[in-house]
Amino acid sequence: MEATVSTPYDQQIEGLFEEYRKARSASVERFRQIQEISATATAPRQSVKVTVGVRGDITALEFPTGAYRRMAPAELSQAILAAVQEARAKALAQLSDMDLGGVLSAMNPTDLLQGKVDPAAVLPEDPFALKGLGDALGTERRS
Repeated sequence: MEATVSTPYDQQIEGLFEEYRKARSASVERFRQIQEISATATAPRQSVKVTVGVRGDITALEFPTGAYRRMAPAELSQAILAAVQEARAKALAQLSDMDLGGVLSAMNPTDLLQGKVDPAAVLPEDPFALKGLGDALGTERRS
């Protein structure tokens, strides 16, 4: 078995890999937090209460009082739509207040919200899986 000698270059590369792993972990965690953002809005007279996710998907629809029974269908529909829009605006405000930091700040927020980008896929656990990285460094994948 051949012993390998650690050079300053090797130590620098390992330091960069450690920074990469930390940045990747932080990005994946922040993405998880983004996916969990939700907000609730209640229509006037408490006719309807709506909770939506940051992408605008309705996760809860409630009728806290009997007020909806006295509403015309068009009025109820309008109340629901207005509550959905208000809740979505609140969820988006939470996202805009969030410090995305790191790699996520360079990504398109719309793509993040639509699930078109997954930081775990963009930043693989093994950085050598990034196309061309091993070639650029002139190294092979380490175990």
